[in-house]
Amino acid sequence: MRSITISLCVSVTAVAGLACGGGKAPSTGGGGTSSTLTDLMKARGLSEIDVQAALKTYTPSGKLDEYMVFASGGHSGQVIVIGVPSMRILKYIGVFTPEPWQGYGFDNQTKDVMAGGKRGDRDLTWADTHHPALSESGGDYDGKYLFIGDKANARIAVIDLKDFATKQIVTTELIGSDHGAAFVTPNTDYVVETTQYATPLGGAFADLKEYKDKYRGAAVFWKFDRDKGRIDKDASFAIEFPPYVQDLADAGKKVSDGYAFFNSINTELAWGGNAEGNPPMESGMSQNDMDYLHVVNWRKAEELIKAGKFETIAGMKVIRLATAAEEGVLTFVPEPKSPHGVDVTPDGEDIVVGGKLDTHGTVFSFSKIKALIEQKKYEGKDPYGVPILAFKDAIRGQVELGLGPLHTQFDDQGNAYTSLFLETVVAKWSLKDLKVLDKVSTHYNIGHLVAAEGDTVSPDGRFLIAMNKWALDRFNKVGPLLPQNFQLVDLTTPKMQVLYDLPLPLGEPHYAQMIKADKLAPIEIYAPGEDPIRGEVSPFAVTGGKERVERQGDQVHVYMTAIRSHFTPDIVRVKLGDTVHWHVTNLEQAYDATHGFAINSYNINLSLEPGEHSDVTFKADRAGVFPMYCTEFCSALHLEMAGYLVVEP
Repeated sequence: MRSITISLCVSVTAVAGLACGGGKAPSTGGGGTSSTLTDLMKARGLSEIDVQAALKTYTPSGKLDEYMVFASGGHSGQVIVIGVPSMRILKYIGVFTPEPWQGYGFDNQTKDVMAGGKRGDRDLTWADTHHPALSESGGDYDGKYLFIGDKANARIAVIDLKDFATKQIVTTELIGSDHGAAFVTPNTDYVVETTQYATPLGGAFADLKEYKDKYRGAAVFWKFDRDKGRIDKDASFAIEFPPYVQDLADAGKKVSDGYAFFNSINTELAWGGNAEGNPPMESGMSQNDMDYLHVVNWRKAEELIKAGKFETIAGMKVIRLATAAEEGVLTFVPEPKSPHGVDVTPDGEDIVVGGKLDTHGTVFSFSKIKALIEQKKYEGKDPYGVPILAFKDAIRGQVELGLGPLHTQFDDQGNAYTSLFLETVVAKWSLKDLKVLDKVSTHYNIGHLVAAEGDTVSPDGRFLIAMNKWALDRFNKVGPLLPQNFQLVDLTTPKMQVLYDLPLPLGEPHYAQMIKADKLAPIEIYAPGEDPIRGEVSPFAVTGGKERVERQGDQVHVYMTAIRSHFTPDIVRVKLGDTVHWHVTNLEQAYDATHGFAINSYNINLSLEPGEHSDVTFKADRAGVFPMYCTEFCSALHLEMAGYLVVEP
């Protein structure tokens, strides 16, 4: 114990100028002296383990994090960016819902992006983001793009990591919700989205009493065009599934490249109706001992699409269920009841499934599954004609993990890490021996977890984040709605150690991915006049000296520039009833020289990063004088960076 204390003292003295033992540290220069390390530990009630954790996470100002985490923002509809090991929140990325600080959803460009996610011509102002997926090359993160799904409204977003901005949102009326979204194939050929709650395909009406016959799920394979950085809807397709509730997904890699795996629940085909004399969905879907792991040969599906063996439903090419079963695209393997996580090992050979109502992690063997399919060695078919493999023939084994296994990540030492929701721990276990090696308690009710590059072909180990649902005694009380709790865990010690608690007060985060920071190469400024969504200079870009106001009947075009510390023009006169097209360019080319632009009462707020051009169109439907000003503190004369919109009666 004394050697640990001495080691800690040496470390802390080096970084903080503190004295160890009973000695005094040098004067702080403020008229007093700093406390000793032991005094500080005693005063704050800190143990040596606490101080060790602090040293492992402390990141001085100006020192960069080694890893970046992209976490879903749950009901906020956003993405959260976090540094590791500091656990500093670096940014919220506006995705499916307006985000005023970034001006996201307020200018024409981002309004158009959000409009891509309309369903039934309805504007959607909330989302339930669940599963972010970084783009991959060869099964490894490449740091170029990020994708995320919206469970509530069955949408997928594309985020360009050049500027950490959302560039595209797509949806299909084929399905009504998703959960297995977003997941990518190893070279980001496709972004995969899978239904959760079955509906009639294409949004048609059918009574729930016709659930078995008229309700269906689907896996949507959105084709991603790397050259354009956009999803190509015309080159995308879907595979029809039975109305089992599809849950999570993962793409095969290396030996299993070309396949994808989807969990499901509800082989009972329950649909609820507890006020109508039926069991509630909760119990109705939890009767059978086994559900089905969906094994999809997506390369075979590609061939069927090219051969024209599809139908078009709601504008989407769909391989119908009978065709998928007959052509070897879809095969089922029984899995323990109510599974949640389905995670492919780094070598692509094993598929680990956690059953919420089972105590085991089940390890399926891809080589066994593939051989059984090639031999057509089935034990039967489901009611929809999908061939079923024998459970015992498809697994490599099971590991007794504990209560409520959910999700699994991997390290570079052949170990797996599984979250146990009911036991509220992370279990570390050996993939080779299928034996538990360690457990660490989390606070509380862990759901997902993420390890450093832990779902790629080359995981790092080192750090893991437990994504906990409850935080009832972890932080200061803030009323009955509590933040989530992300706990950073050290994987480099013989026993796993919790290092840090991070409250996340933004929606309910679900999944996250952790990438080496040096794989990311974000830009610092935009080219002068660049439209970030188009990725090129806007045809409406304004240069210094070319500012102007042009009228064409009742259409008024305002060409404005912003530079420290004024807008030009700073007075704009229009008439009641005019349609105003405002074009504003930030002339700054200095890193971090961002300007904002807001107009009182007209719900206009733009964020203009250096070089950025933005457009906003609105109807001058209220006469009066409306202040406009820069919303981003930009200089000593920031308050003077203002003007007036004059709407004449």
